Amino acid sequence: MGWMVSHVSLRAVLSCCSPLPDCQSKFGWFGLVSCPSSRPLDSAKVVRSLLKNMLPFSCPITKTSHEALRLCLGLLSRKRHITRTSLTKQLHSTALLWSADIVSVHDAGGVRTVTLNNPKKRNVLSLDMLRELDVHFKEADAEHSVRCVVLCSSGPVFSSGHDLKELKIDSGGTAKIQEIFSLCTRVMTSIRRLSVPVIAQVNGLAAAAGCQLVATCDIVIATERSSFSLPGAAFGLFCSTPGIAVARCVPQKASAYMLMTGNAINAQEALISGLVSKVVPEEKLQEETDRVTSAIVAKSRSVLALGKKFYYRQIQMGIEDAYTEGEQVMLHNLQYCDSQEGINAFVEKRKPHWGHTDQKI
Repeated sequence: MGWMVSHVSLRAVLSCCSPLPDCQSKFGWFGLVSCPSSRPLDSAKVVRSLLKNMLPFSCPITKTSHEALRLCLGLLSRKRHITRTSLTKQLHSTALLWSADIVSVHDAGGVRTVTLNNPKKRNVLSLDMLRELDVHFKEADAEHSVRCVVLCSSGPVFSSGHDLKELKIDSGGTAKIQEIFSLCTRVMTSIRRLSVPVIAQVNGLAAAAGCQLVATCDIVIATERSSFSLPGAAFGLFCSTPGIAVARCVPQKASAYMLMTGNAINAQEALISGLVSKVVPEEKLQEETDRVTSAIVAKSRSVLALGKKFYYRQIQMGIEDAYTEGEQVMLHNLQYCDSQEGINAFVEKRKPHWGHTDQKI
């Protein structure tokens, strides 16, 4: 009957093979070569299929999970044939080595909470972390049920920025470092292009690229113990790319101070300079975040998407061009079914029933 290739989660792979205790890890995506008959599988075909089909469709591959996969493929490739039971056991062993999530995601009431979850490493924006953020932001944009995204962290540090160990130039040259910077840029621009508002919930230090991440978010709620810095020059690497985001929301003298001294500013200074939207006591952080997300969720997703897109575009325009285009955006907005529903609901003194689409009347 030939070979069949399918893209299934490792959990599904395990459930389709010989029974084994359920593994609680979160699995990535594997391309599994399966054969409808009970004859032994050709190991070379299994390895080729895993390599070919997993990589293009995978969730982010962390260093630990990559090593686990390499070990699995190495063991398989040393055998001429492998039985379905052996394949199952090997995949199960790989699953046990699969690394813990360094970014966790939780959905509730239209709010997607994305948590930087590597406190032991001060939530560094490593290549693995950036890969996961890139995937999660794309997924949030594609899922119609998501109305806003909250970006927060576990531990006392929001994010300390890039992992400096990954920025050391070795014999391999700068290709990997270029990948890190390019991926970081893609993550930052994806936040701005996201159809829904992104809220940074900060309770601790946000430094270098971590401060860049905060500055890129649409709304920032910080606790009184939070601080923000661009200390790269102290390590011999000026915060050139983090400065791009910070300089677009903080006045020139304040951003130049942060970049050239490397000194941190506290939450109140960040509020005054425009880096954060609201400062609250630590015990009020979640309450304030919930208040903001509730206000966003109550609005039409499509209207906010249109408004967010034009808001950032008009900032780069001259005032006359901004008004000219703004008029057309307002006219376009009024043709949305959600726009007319909102106006009718206001006149009729009732709550609007949003369609959350850009469908026109």
